[in-house]
Amino acid sequence: MVTKYFNDAVIGNRTVTASFSKTGELLRLYSPTVDYKQFIERFNVGVKINDSAMIYFHNDINNAYMQEYAENTNVLETEILNTYFNLRVLQTDCVPIKENVLIKSYKLMNESNIDFDLNFLVYSEVFSNLNNDTCGYFKNDTLIQYNHDYSVCTFAKEIPNSVQINGVQNNIMEGTIGGKDYIGMSSNSAISYNFKIPAGKSASIAIYIYINDNNSKCLLNELDNEIERFRKLDIKKEIEDTKKYWKKFVKDHDKLGINKLNIDDRIKQVYNRSILLFPLVTNPITGGISAGIEVDENKTKCGRYSFCWPRDAVFITEALDAVGMSEDAEKFYSKFCKMTQSKNGMWEQRFYTDGKLAPAWGYQIDETASVIFGAYMHYESCKDKNFLKNNLKMLENGTIYLEKYIDDLLNKKGKFALSYDLWEEFEGVSLYSISAIFAAFNSMLKIYDIVKDMFENNRLKIEAINKQIKKLEVLVLDIKEYCLREFYDDNKKSYVRNTVDRKIDISMLGIVTPFNMFTPKEKNIQNTIERVNMTIRTYTGGYIRYEGDCYMGGYNPWPIANLWMACYNLEAGENKKALENFSFVTTSASEYGLLGEQVNNDARKPAWVIGLTWSHAMYIIVLNRLKKLGLI
Repeated sequence: MVTKYFNDAVIGNRTVTASFSKTGELLRLYSPTVDYKQFIERFNVGVKINDSAMIYFHNDINNAYMQEYAENTNVLETEILNTYFNLRVLQTDCVPIKENVLIKSYKLMNESNIDFDLNFLVYSEVFSNLNNDTCGYFKNDTLIQYNHDYSVCTFAKEIPNSVQINGVQNNIMEGTIGGKDYIGMSSNSAISYNFKIPAGKSASIAIYIYINDNNSKCLLNELDNEIERFRKLDIKKEIEDTKKYWKKFVKDHDKLGINKLNIDDRIKQVYNRSILLFPLVTNPITGGISAGIEVDENKTKCGRYSFCWPRDAVFITEALDAVGMSEDAEKFYSKFCKMTQSKNGMWEQRFYTDGKLAPAWGYQIDETASVIFGAYMHYESCKDKNFLKNNLKMLENGTIYLEKYIDDLLNKKGKFALSYDLWEEFEGVSLYSISAIFAAFNSMLKIYDIVKDMFENNRLKIEAINKQIKKLEVLVLDIKEYCLREFYDDNKKSYVRNTVDRKIDISMLGIVTPFNMFTPKEKNIQNTIERVNMTIRTYTGGYIRYEGDCYMGGYNPWPIANLWMACYNLEAGENKKALENFSFVTTSASEYGLLGEQVNNDARKPAWVIGLTWSHAMYIIVLNRLKKLGLI
């Protein structure tokens, strides 16, 4: 696959998701979920004007670009000006809410003093492999790239003037395509449309990209009817209806009332873009939540991103509750977590959002602990006792697994395999992971206190609950004593992240927030925060994750690290510092309000994975707390 590391913009409708570059190039196209399948290897659009060669819209030395989302929507607008020919292109990319098709609308304006004989070319290369060989097929004025499972259909209302199935890469730059084949064994093909645009005039065309499930609609028969139905759509109405839907969505989910405040517009931009991003990364059927749109399918720099980590999703569900997407938050626990829990009670590292096990390289004990903690946090938002009762068996099974793990750890039995830490780099016993278990046990104690009266007619259940309560009350004390003994370094006068490399790590803040094992007023905690600030705070005020963090080149602050510190600051009553950390993240968002996984320290812009869901979730969590405290 062509390396495409940065998704600058994302649009979609919960079934179809598409990402784009700053120059309007379609980078990725997913259906029917945000993480599977991705169809596009390369999709390029351009024109041949009179006797010119191919002029790619997304990449030409004479092109100037302006791009933005239509305000508070998931509709992307890109303006391209080719200064050589004075051709202005207004490109609008939209996935309608009720139609699972990507619409790419183009208005072509001839701002020169010569007439244009313009050939509008679309080059499409889709994925092909040994077990799902992709072929090209021109039928019903449509370029269909099909294999056993699906068909990628590219078409317009207009009748194409030429199509080429085989060997397109050999002549596409000439701006002319053609050939005898209507069907052929090629995964890259092209289709073109001809326009005559007099000087000072314009022409318009809309390209549709539709992905057909060949198991649902027959390629040879039913597909034609579906394509004809799309051709009859009123494009302007579809785009306007989509804009109205997303604007209303933002308004309906402004539960924090941020848009009514007289505050920095950048805060509103990131806030609104977070609200618009969440539905695009959430599986509407299972409640699974993707960590982000994929950036590295070939794993050249990482282990891939577009999966659901239960731990990440727990932070995200807190943000979903804050913006009124509680239905999605509940579905994550009541459906996704139930379907992904192993028989032994644990949750594996990561999953596809449809609940299937994703590629993984080890387990992380905090994934299991986080689900139990998160379920109680969701209850704190929804106050629905039935939610806890309906999920009690799942949470109890997870708790029993954690009890066995802690028993193995405290009594040094050595039966459990080593767990990865939350950064998935260190295998062993980590402060963050153990504090997550502490929080899970405390959460179960609270859950039992809430649901106990719902079993008043079940004597055996009440006895079992009372037995568990006594056990958990002892374990939380044992865990706290263990952490004091094992993770506080008297020489550094600080907690350390593990007992092997003993590094300073932003995740150590978990013992205060969100897991509440210790309070910010304790001397050991204040010493730790001082050490954190001396060790992993950069010259810009951003925080790297831990000492010697060299992921993606090293010394890049992470928005979640600054937001985590902001949470601590608020717990400690350090409101000014909290606002400084929050401001660092706000100012380092992309021009569209998307937060990255990391921040380039010099440019103060996203350095990797633009639109990381965890970053946006932490932003909402901190913003919610700032609002409640009257700090914004």
